[in-house]
Amino acid sequence: MFGIVLWRAADDKAAVIWCEDHGDLAFFRSKSIGNMDGGVGLDPGDLVQFDLSESGDMRMAENPRLVAEDHYPSLAGRLKEAGGVAGTAARKPHPTPPSDGGRPIVVSFPTAEERDAKRRRAVKLS
Repeated sequence: MFGIVLWRAADDKAAVIWCEDHGDLAFFRSKSIGNMDGGVGLDPGDLVQFDLSESGDMRMAENPRLVAEDHYPSLAGRLKEAGGVAGTAARKPHPTPPSDGGRPIVVSFPTAEERDAKRRRAVKLS
């Protein structure tokens, strides 16, 4: 699996990765003392390849390998901004649907037979 590091702990022992499948985020925890496993230092924005496993309801990144350093450094900030926009949009009042004297206007879609009949009429006219 490929992903972009969104966050890493100050002590270099944990990281959160946004996965290419856009599923749940993956959590990485170093099993070694000191830096990340295998000497890989992960920083926000790094493109990494890793093995994915599930532990309970968490997705775990294992054996991370750096593919491209600082590949998308602004991703975490942009996601945060997008989350703020979505939160603002959710708070805005929704417009009242159009109505006809208090009754909502319902637009029905033509059935497949009606669409076919309309196409046949158009072909006959041309």
